[in-house]
Amino acid sequence: MLEGVLFFPVTPFTATGEVDLDVLHQHVAAGVAAGPGGLFVACGTGEFHALDREEYAAVTRTAVEAAAGRVPVYAGVGGALGLARQFARDAAEAGVDGLLLMPPYLVESPAAGLVAYARAVGGETDLPLIVYSRANARFDEHAAAEVAQLPTVTGLKDGTGDLDLVARIVPAVRAALAGSGKEFQFFNGMPTAEASQLAYRALGVELYSSAAFAFAPDLSLAFHRAVEEGDTATVDTLQRTFFHPLVRLRRRVPGYAVSLVKAGVTLSGLKAGPVRPPLTPLTADETEELAALVAGARAAIA
Repeated sequence: MLEGVLFFPVTPFTATGEVDLDVLHQHVAAGVAAGPGGLFVACGTGEFHALDREEYAAVTRTAVEAAAGRVPVYAGVGGALGLARQFARDAAEAGVDGLLLMPPYLVESPAAGLVAYARAVGGETDLPLIVYSRANARFDEHAAAEVAQLPTVTGLKDGTGDLDLVARIVPAVRAALAGSGKEFQFFNGMPTAEASQLAYRALGVELYSSAAFAFAPDLSLAFHRAVEEGDTATVDTLQRTFFHPLVRLRRRVPGYAVSLVKAGVTLSGLKAGPVRPPLTPLTADETEELAALVAGARAAIA
């Protein structure tokens, strides 16, 4: 089972738009050396939506090689059902340790359909599958309890931000699995999850994805450590100086949840390259603003 800070790397591209596997290897290796509890490659931050099958296979292989067995490696799968199944097989062949199921493509789905989607993709491999509830794939408590009982499903990641719903899902899943002996984990999957983690933690959701870890692992780890140790002063300082301003910056433009992370990675010294359409990059002023946020937060907790 997973623990600690979860690292979601970007997928670097060259100036002409190709996947830059050398920079990806450096990015993953440096991130793993910083001490996360798990690595999630080719997911939302990794622009899963923009990768073709050949690129996806190369990205997952590179991540597994760079991680070198030091942390569990999960890969994103999803989209159209046929492609999701193929991505699952490709990820398994690359040697990943588990899968994160992204929403299906475009369509809105009833709860029963989402369970069937998870069953179909999860049945392609024996790998542990974490189901992501967000966007057009919102699991209610009944569907969450049902999907949790599928053989390969080991977790549910919430990106809805609906705390009332999460408060119903957690006990419903626990009741459904009571007596089974099956281990199951809940994740806060909101963009800039640190900003909402105290609320999720109160509901029994202790794991979260940290986009900030990709470009400021020191700040991400400092926040996690402060939460675990009950250091409210440091938590408040990081929320005020970094995570809450980061949320405000992220909300300015759709897609900035990815764009600002990629800009942050480039600011940290690796050439992560541009985002792919339909995403758009930060402006020069916004990039400077991001750099100032990182520097200010580091100074505040020095």
